[in-house]
Amino acid sequence: MDRRRIVERHQPELNKWDPWSPFSVGNGEFAFSADITGLQTFPEQYEVPLGTQSNWGWHYTGGHGRFTASDAAYQMLDTNGRPVGYPMKPGDKVEAYHWLRQNPHRLQLGRISFRILLESGAEAQAGDVTNIRQQMNLWTGILNSEFCVQDVPIRVMTASHPVSDVIGVRVESPLIRQGRLLVFIQFPAPDMTHTEWSKAVFPDWGHDDRHRTVLREAGDQRALLERSMDEDSYEVGWEWSAGRIERTGVHEFTLLPDTQSEVLEFSVGFAPRTPQTKPVDNIVAASRSHWERFWMSGAAIDFAGSADPRAYELERRVVLSQYLCAVHSGGSLPPQETGLMYNSWFGKSHLEMHWWHAAHFPLWGRESYLLKSMNWYCEILPIARDLAQSQGYEGARWPKMVGFDGQPCPSPVAPGLIWQQPHPMALAELCYQADPTRVTLERFRDLVFEAANFMVSYAHPDKEKCVYNLGPPLIPAQECHSMQDSINPPYELEYWKYGLEIAVRWAERLQVAANPLWAKVAQAMAEPPQADGVYLAHERCEDTFTAKNHDHPSMLGALGILPGTLIDRKVMLNTLLKVKDVWNWDSAWGWDFPMCAMTAARLGEPDLAVDFLLLDATKNTYLTNGHNYQRPGLSAYLPGNGGLLTAVAMMACGWNGSQQGYNPGFPQNGRWSVKWEGLKPWL
Repeated sequence: MDRRRIVERHQPELNKWDPWSPFSVGNGEFAFSADITGLQTFPEQYEVPLGTQSNWGWHYTGGHGRFTASDAAYQMLDTNGRPVGYPMKPGDKVEAYHWLRQNPHRLQLGRISFRILLESGAEAQAGDVTNIRQQMNLWTGILNSEFCVQDVPIRVMTASHPVSDVIGVRVESPLIRQGRLLVFIQFPAPDMTHTEWSKAVFPDWGHDDRHRTVLREAGDQRALLERSMDEDSYEVGWEWSAGRIERTGVHEFTLLPDTQSEVLEFSVGFAPRTPQTKPVDNIVAASRSHWERFWMSGAAIDFAGSADPRAYELERRVVLSQYLCAVHSGGSLPPQETGLMYNSWFGKSHLEMHWWHAAHFPLWGRESYLLKSMNWYCEILPIARDLAQSQGYEGARWPKMVGFDGQPCPSPVAPGLIWQQPHPMALAELCYQADPTRVTLERFRDLVFEAANFMVSYAHPDKEKCVYNLGPPLIPAQECHSMQDSINPPYELEYWKYGLEIAVRWAERLQVAANPLWAKVAQAMAEPPQADGVYLAHERCEDTFTAKNHDHPSMLGALGILPGTLIDRKVMLNTLLKVKDVWNWDSAWGWDFPMCAMTAARLGEPDLAVDFLLLDATKNTYLTNGHNYQRPGLSAYLPGNGGLLTAVAMMACGWNGSQQGYNPGFPQNGRWSVKWEGLKPWL
């Protein structure tokens, strides 16, 4: 299989401004997103911010611990005869509610830009940029940008080091010799400038008094900048080939290149302390080596030769999604939904989305990317235990919307969700399948067992029916339901059983005694509710396909994502067809389409699987840069990319119990040629 040819036929290119498709370079822990100049010169041309973000760069407005969970207002909800508090509304503690929701938030580490001067001495504007040609070289991880200002050419190469949080830039232009091309770094204020969850959070370029930028060291070819805001700080290193820097604003420094050359090279590094800078040649060489190893290892898939005209677009999405997930979702923290592009939901992770970001990595033979973030669950296990205990449960309850510290935050939805609970167990099982050793079992045993202990404590016995119920109160994955009315959503019921069975298997593998309740509850989960031959969103939702036919059709996840041991396949097929016909797809989300495809594949409907995977819907749009567009302000949505990769792996390689290796999720009609290597079957 010619892997390089597969990748390079999908190198994204631009020859004009595209306000939705900035390109990113990065390494999973750090990313830099650039406009068509290869830097962040004209951010106003873009619909969302151009980010410079990391997994370590966070800020607490007013300092750490200004408020704690105990400062929030809690609404007491009846839970099988006892009250349990959830911080769903601000109540009489509005300031604490919003502070806890917004803090900590991920930092925009700085804007790196060109300042290009016209012959008149005025600064060039976006309209002065012509002859645009930009290519994101996926095979090398290097962004190449070419453009002109007043017919003078400028060539820029931008790369990120694969290990250090540093970018390297090489610029070639006669404008350097003419003294008309400068580079500046500018730093925004650290606080949130928008409190509405549904919109991107733009950097605050005012409020200079809210932060400090100090030139700590300066030399002929290097500078060290120290940034501080409240109790948080970080440092920026800057190294260049020839020239000098000067302060040009309270939080701005400009590099004036030496005019004896038409070439400028510089690198900028970011770190909590002692940032690294490196020669640009070293950064470029490391990037080339890293990305070639990435593409040559793990799995690959080739749709060339397919007669179906959709095959080329599917292959494009697959290739670009692999790159984007490695850059934005392959680090040491569960990522935010926009990765390291820019802040959405204050830069916090939604843990119910971690599966969608990262479950594909082991299936594509890149389990090391998932393992990086799995350690984080072990670190926050005490927080998850405290959350469960505070609500009167055993074990550990995983929070939903969190910063790096793992602390749950108030929200009108987040505290009521439960479907993130089995995620780390399912992900740990994927890690074990990739490395079936006792080392893996010991590494995640507490995570699996403590999560299971909460699950059996949370499930409520219905003595009359001899089953265990889920809720109320709960909010299903389809979030448009009332917390106090929802009971027994099908996906959550199946996932509870699936997660508990994982815990039982892990105890057997470790040859330790399992909690007897794990098997007892797993074997007695309530039947997923249905009516008129289709599954409902939950037991009390007879209007599932009329009033509630929007948001996620999450009942489908019970067979597709999961093996569906509680599911009647005929009823699920009826449900899938009903969803296809009546669902409001403009209200769905990017991961809903691969979820539906996985359900269709398990049901033996490969034509339907492809139809869902490539459904013509706004939120199933994949931009030039490969990001999954959702709506204005959310033009990057990594759960869609990750879900696509999971579904494609399953459709090609199969799942436990399928006839693996013959593309069971793709039509066998002679119109699809699907060749692959290195994929692993779904569970």
